[in-house]
Amino acid sequence: METPEILTPQERAVHTAEFNMEIAIGYILQIGVLLSVLLIALGVAWRWLSTGILGMDYSISGMNFFEFVLNDIRLMLQGALRPRLLVNLGMATLMLTPYVRVLASMLFFAFVERNRKYTLFTAFVFIVLTYSLFLR
Repeated sequence: METPEILTPQERAVHTAEFNMEIAIGYILQIGVLLSVLLIALGVAWRWLSTGILGMDYSISGMNFFEFVLNDIRLMLQGALRPRLLVNLGMATLMLTPYVRVLASMLFFAFVERNRKYTLFTAFVFIVLTYSLFLR
């Protein structure tokens, strides 16, 4: 018969925080992917119903990811809702999902676990992701 492992209150709190972080990351990934699929599907369906064409023919060259997203948010706030905008927001949501996941991990390592090594590693990944999204 195995003896149950006895955890100190501090060890139990860390174990609970790690479990909660895994759940939070799971929700971030699920919500991001499901929201992006919903937005893309709505945009494609709207395009198909209004024109009879499934495809969207356009180019986004000449701007970085953040310019692309900010332009679409500006259009949405101006009321210029159209199928392409929904598809763009779906793609942006899909691309930002891992970005938010890395940000959440970095904050968890910095403020909950207070683990400098993992915080630095995750911060490096976050900086590289941010830099890559600003490239044209």
